[in-house]
Amino acid sequence: METYLNSLLRVTNLTKRFVAGSDPVVDRASFTVDPHEILAILGPSGCGKTTTLRLIAGFERVDQGSIQLKGKTLGCPYTHIAPEKRGIGFVFQDYALFPHLNVLKNVMFGLRHLDRKTREKQAMDMLELIGMKDYAHRFPHELSGGQQQRVALARTLAPKPEIILLDEPFSNLDAVLRQSTRDEVRSILKKANMSAILVTHDQEEALSIADRIAVMHEGRIVQVGTPEEVYYQPRTEFVANFLGKTNLFPASASGLEASTQIGHLMLNRPATGDVVVSIRPEHLTLEKFFPGCAGTCGKVLTREFKGHDITYRIQLQNCHCLVHTDNRMPFVIGDDVIVKPLEPAVVLDDNHPNKHKEE
Repeated sequence: METYLNSLLRVTNLTKRFVAGSDPVVDRASFTVDPHEILAILGPSGCGKTTTLRLIAGFERVDQGSIQLKGKTLGCPYTHIAPEKRGIGFVFQDYALFPHLNVLKNVMFGLRHLDRKTREKQAMDMLELIGMKDYAHRFPHELSGGQQQRVALARTLAPKPEIILLDEPFSNLDAVLRQSTRDEVRSILKKANMSAILVTHDQEEALSIADRIAVMHEGRIVQVGTPEEVYYQPRTEFVANFLGKTNLFPASASGLEASTQIGHLMLNRPATGDVVVSIRPEHLTLEKFFPGCAGTCGKVLTREFKGHDITYRIQLQNCHCLVHTDNRMPFVIGDDVIVKPLEPAVVLDDNHPNKHKEE
């Protein structure tokens, strides 16, 4: 359960409809952001995550619920503080740098309330923080995408907001640059002791950059936790499938044990009766089958070599499962194998025993 004690930002039952009488785009979303914390709102396209960000920024008005920053209400059905008065910074998806201004003047832009000498010093200090002091007099078109991203971040940080919001900040970068830039952005935010909310549909991005993740589905926040918590202990089928590959099986549970299509499994928590369990491919392993050995026999259908590891698809009696192993496993297509668990399976909350799928 979310705790609001000592939270910097508190979002409570946030709801937004764009058409009266229609389903809400954001549906009673609740979460907190602590001081110096990076929270990722992770979900598929159209789930309401960008609308949530715009509500916090003040670009949209709240229908129901509330947004509070350091105990002050910024938005609710009866209160709407203007975006420029919220103490919140926003990094847009396209960076929104001014093409006619050089890097230094772009960063200085948000400091117009200060005298020029102070503005220039504060902007140069910010460029030094992001490692771009030597680029102060270049123009945006002379920078790479990752450099433009850092300048946009510096411009947002310069006025010293209480929290900054980042809308799909790495989506315009290629795969190689995306990874290095998100590492740089996390480092910059931590050096600046800045709190941030980042919205993304990229699971790897959220897992690598965030201190906590709020998983969003159809307008609702369905799970909040550390990257390890939401990955290893998903609460629902949606979270289990969206946060990487998993195997989902109907099971008959009794306490901390269950009978499944891949045999007997230990469970992460007590359960009774028909449940659905999730077990990650890397939490399974393979052994060579021989007559009389214990375990569930299967046949290797496919083998995908990835250098550092191998993904096998195994045909069992009436289902398939995925198994990730290290690159020393010797099995080939057609081999008879035994599938064995390495970790307990996770009991999911939204139990649909007749639904079985593996991604």
